[in-house]
Parts: sequence; C-alpha cells; structure tokens
Amino acid sequence: MISGPIRRVCVVGGAGFIGSHFVGRLLAGEVEQVTVYDNFTSGREWHLERFRADPRLSIVRADVVDLECLVESASGHDTIIHLASNPDIAAAVTNPAIDFDEGTRLTHYVAEAARRAGVALVLYASGSGVYGDLGEVEAVESQGSMIPTSTYGASKLAGEALLASYAYMFDLTARAFRFGNVVGPRQTHGVGYDFIRRLIEDPSELRILGDGNQSKSYVHVDDIVSAVLLAGSLATIPFDVFNVASGDYVTVSQIAEMAVQVVGLQPDKTHFHYAGGRRGWKGDVPVVRINTAKIRAIGWSNARTGPQALFDSMTSMAADARAGRFPR
Repeated sequence: MISGPIRRVCVVGGAGFIGSHFVGRLLAGEVEQVTVYDNFTSGREWHLERFRADPRLSIVRADVVDLECLVESASGHDTIIHLASNPDIAAAVTNPAIDFDEGTRLTHYVAEAARRAGVALVLYASGSGVYGDLGEVEAVESQGSMIPTSTYGASKLAGEALLASYAYMFDLTARAFRFGNVVGPRQTHGVGYDFIRRLIEDPSELRILGDGNQSKSYVHVDDIVSAVLLAGSLATIPFDVFNVASGDYVTVSQIAEMAVQVVGLQPDKTHFHYAGGRRGWKGDVPVVRINTAKIRAIGWSNARTGPQALFDSMTSMAADARAGRFPR
C-alpha cells in the first residue's frame, strides 16, 4: 500500500520496461492519478496495454525537452518518478554524447518542470555506475570520492547533483536510487535479454563479451519498485540517496548457462565464444559490490535473489518469444 505524499504521480519514461512496472504497481494501489509521460522511442505501447482501461491513467506522448508540455503534464501531481534516460550503457562507446543528451539534460528538464509545476517529490532512477570501479570493495551511499568510468555513470551522478541542488534551493524533496542491474518481465535490454535473443537466433553458439567472470548484482524490477515507493513515502529531509540491490552476485558465464537452460537447449550443444578481457566494453565495471544496509534499515527487503530474478526474467522473455512477441 502506498502512503505518504504519493497520490498523484507523473511517471517520466512510464512506457519503458521499469516505468510500466511502476504504473502497474501504482494503479494496483490507492493513487488518484497516474500520468505517463513518454516519447515512445524505447517505451512500448504494449507495455501499457493492460492498464489503459483504468480511468486514473493518462498518457502524454511527448519529449522531456519540451519543457512547457512537461510542466503542464506535471502540474497537479505531488510526485514525479524520473526514469527517462539512455537505456543502453554501452552505446556511448560509439556515441559519446548520448548520456548527456539523453541523461543529464533530461534530468535538468525534469527538475525545472518540478519546480515550475510545484511538484513536491522527485524520485530519480540513478545507478551503481556512479561509484566507478571499486573492485571487491562494497559501494556505500556515503562514499566520499566517486569516479565514474562510463559516461552513463557520469550522467547519473550529474543528475543526482542537479536534484540535490534543486532540493535545497527550491524546496523540493528528491530521492536518488542507485540500482544494481534491474531485470524482469518486459525487459528490452541487458545481458540476459541479449543472450536469450542470440540463442533463439542461433542455438549453436553464444558470443559473450569479456571473459565471462564479470560479477554483478541483479535485482528484480518488482523489488526496486517497492524500494522506491517505500523510501519516497518516508521522505523527510530534502535530498537522500539509496543503494538498491539483491545483496548477491552472478557472473556472466552463469547467466549464459542459465539462458541455455531457459531456452531448453542441451548444455553441450552450445559453444560459448568469449571475446576476452576483463571488461565487456570500454567503461564497463567488471566487478560490482553494493551495500544495501541503508534501504533495508527503513524496512525494505528483496523478494527474489539475484539468480531467481534473472531466471524469472529470462523465462518471461523466452515465453514472449514463443508467443511471437519478443520484447524489442
């Protein structure tokens, strides 16, 4: 049940993978209004299809950089959930500007729209990439020096700084959430998604970036929705950040083995071809360790482990593929 100030919510990026799960959870509760604001470049119509009959839902098809439209759409809401950003972390290797154009800049527009529309609370999807490469050291929210190794992480960190400044200068309340790798139904990118897609296209070989030993946290989308709404409903100080992750870790090779199982292939029939090197791509952080004591201290816990979240996510993808509706 959603409590606190979260009653009328504008979900920026609400047609995307994560956004559509927020929409579903909000509409399953006692909210009065949910407005999806999305340009549908990575969001999908079918993500929202099951919710369209709910009279509390409205959909605005527009760009975040259309500030006047965003201000008008956010007016009358008490909360903005900001999820709009470049979904492909590796894209900056060939397009270095993408994380500024589709990340930092969009967060500025969201913050300004919240100020002008009188929205009290902004909940921001950041990411663990803000910490950079700490190796086996657990990342904690109080980390003193953060040196992102990707433009994606830099963009998320810049977004946090923008929201913090707006919170203190313009009487907003903002929360930033540093997620692990989020997985679940309707996923449209990520390592599990890529492996399922490739195995369906060619079950004889699976190309794997790096050496397969990359080890990271994977968290189910339902669990991150719970964390964000809980922390938002308890918000008091102007700005705060929370790590949200499962507390366990899975290697890329383990995910590949899981994908083979999910698709229903014989393990010895698929050749794993490793590209080599510690990193999947330039800017990738091969080992990620995330401390989640802070979010757990306010009452959150994950319902699924990382392996369970991955398996459930890839099973959903495979089912969509068999039904002729692979998420793209």
